[in-house]
Amino acid sequence: MTSDVDGDTTELSRPARRQAEIAAYVVEHGSVSANDLVEAFGVSVMTVHRDLDELERQGVVRKYRGGVSAQPTSVFESNVAYRLNTAQTEKAAIARHARAMIEPGMSVMLDDSTSALALIDLFEDITPLTVATNFLPAITKLAALRDITLLALGGIYSATHDSFGGMPCAEAVEALHTDLLFCSVSAVSPTHAFHQEEEIVLVKRAMLRAAKTKVLLVDHAKLQRTALHRLAPLTDFDVVVVDEKTPKDLIQPLRDHGATVEVAKL
Repeated sequence: MTSDVDGDTTELSRPARRQAEIAAYVVEHGSVSANDLVEAFGVSVMTVHRDLDELERQGVVRKYRGGVSAQPTSVFESNVAYRLNTAQTEKAAIARHARAMIEPGMSVMLDDSTSALALIDLFEDITPLTVATNFLPAITKLAALRDITLLALGGIYSATHDSFGGMPCAEAVEALHTDLLFCSVSAVSPTHAFHQEEEIVLVKRAMLRAAKTKVLLVDHAKLQRTALHRLAPLTDFDVVVVDEKTPKDLIQPLRDHGATVEVAKL
């Protein structure tokens, strides 16, 4: 009887393991066809589509005719696993540039962006700090550091973003007033910052209201994307930090519309 139960458990977990492997494959490649997945995993087209339907339901991937993608669109924000693996060099450079704005004793708020997450690796020599964030990977990293007073901003948990949000989180943010906010968005136009999801915008707007100095961290790819919901004018940020791969013809319109733009060297 025990072996039957064990066998059932193994059988039940096999689709979940395969879906995790498919998700990792799509994240690594960005976009793939259904036939690519059939060949890579040795399963039927029907099984692939069933797995992709489940992964799309979880917000891990986006299906389109003939294939699947982990890349963002104007209405789809990539899963955190994909975001953690993109533009790493650029995010590290932006973080090094932004780190110069932080002094020991300050209170700092970080949103649920992987751009802000990159800053945490630079915190050790500028403690003590008080840091507030709704991003679970950031909370985990910060909890392991000395001389950090950590304010974990709770709310409704999103597995897609690995962060907390919704009204409970926005209300927790509004109870604070920090020296600095470091945040990012999905897309930037010459005049505004945008994000695909209304609930994410809700929390980010609360963070903007709760910080004295507001810093927007954006790698060059975000100046070439679109997203559905407008977060705020770029002039609401004290500084916009971009990486030096950003073309000058994309930076100049930001400055022409009043934004203070600083370029991080790679």
